[in-house]
Amino acid sequence: MYNSIIKKEKKISVIGLGYVGLPIALEFAKHVKVVGFDIKPERVEMMKKGIDPSNELAPEEFENCDIVFTANAEDLKDCHFHIVAVPTPIDEHNLPDLTPVLKASETVGKILKKGDYVVYESTVYPGCTEEDCIPVLEQLSGLKFVEDFKVGFSPERINPGDKVHTLTSIVKVSSGCDAESAEEIAKTYEIIIKAGVHRASSIKVAEAAKIIENTQRDVNIALMNELSIIFDHMGINTFEVLEAAGTKWNFLKFIPGLVGGHCIGVDPYYLLHKAKELGYHARMINSGRAINDGMGAYVASKIVKLIISKKKEITTSRVLVMGMTFKEDVTDIRNSRVIDILDELDKYNVKYDVVDAFADAHEVKEEYDVDLVANPTGKYDAVVVAVNHKPYTELNESYFKELSNDNGILVDIKGIFRGKINDLTYWSL
Repeated sequence: MYNSIIKKEKKISVIGLGYVGLPIALEFAKHVKVVGFDIKPERVEMMKKGIDPSNELAPEEFENCDIVFTANAEDLKDCHFHIVAVPTPIDEHNLPDLTPVLKASETVGKILKKGDYVVYESTVYPGCTEEDCIPVLEQLSGLKFVEDFKVGFSPERINPGDKVHTLTSIVKVSSGCDAESAEEIAKTYEIIIKAGVHRASSIKVAEAAKIIENTQRDVNIALMNELSIIFDHMGINTFEVLEAAGTKWNFLKFIPGLVGGHCIGVDPYYLLHKAKELGYHARMINSGRAINDGMGAYVASKIVKLIISKKKEITTSRVLVMGMTFKEDVTDIRNSRVIDILDELDKYNVKYDVVDAFADAHEVKEEYDVDLVANPTGKYDAVVVAVNHKPYTELNESYFKELSNDNGILVDIKGIFRGKINDLTYWSL
């Protein structure tokens, strides 16, 4: 397979051209023949014009690439190495929603041929590829797994907005269903991955490796969030404590904050689901999720208490929330936990405006039924810097004072203005 790909005798297909799939497709297309498939024709048309719908890649990234973008699954028939890079979200009950990955498996299954390879990059619980996806491939193709086609798992490690740790500079974990496929898949990824490929011993090991990356971060951030609540009761600043503790060489430098996005705030639920299915209650992971999922409401209640402490009527107070994306300097609003702050403020009938330097107002309205305002208007009783976008980090106290009523409050979730605020009441996690 590898030799046929590098000789351009066989094509790679990438199914799902979001923030994960598109960079992979374009990187491969600099070296070999690629077909990029997405179910949304409007996104495909943008990519044909050299535009990344996720706003992660510059137009020049599309140049000199041997790639065909399509929304027609029939165009996948000429491909032999299929990479599935679709989302794996959770539903309203925090249970895994495998619909996208199973639909993608159906798409591939319908065009699968003898000798083809299918590699999943979508984050799933250990066992999902073999227990949920492969049966779909077999059923729709009429082919026999291993005997007729090979399957592997190579988890995505892309960090949205990160211009340092990019696709080619991060070690890739890969796996196959047998020794031959494991090596062929690894060598294929080595075409583009400069940092090298780690060959996992099995598909389940590769699946587990990915899911604990984000679960580990989730649990550690939950500890910081719980500490921030404790330290707030003590009247000490968490970031000052972490700065002091961080002088020890082996201290792990995690910080408190809102945990959203489509990785850290989602992946642990996949592991929890599988653990529960196996009859085990994962206490630490569950506790971490509960703490992190509750931080938005905690921040909102703190805002309300601070406003009331200034002898102000809460229902006539105004709050400015700066930031709506799930992390800094990205346009992605999926699973942003800023909405938890807004939902809690709604319970207190607090009036608020929301601005964001990067988010699309139409997308925010569609996703959360929240109206972004282009610019702050009038005076506010509290200003909340919820996402530390670079333009916000460059602001100073004068800017916030201009926006504030008497006895103004600045809530700085990530502590970026610590030590720089003198006249306003200042609070951070």
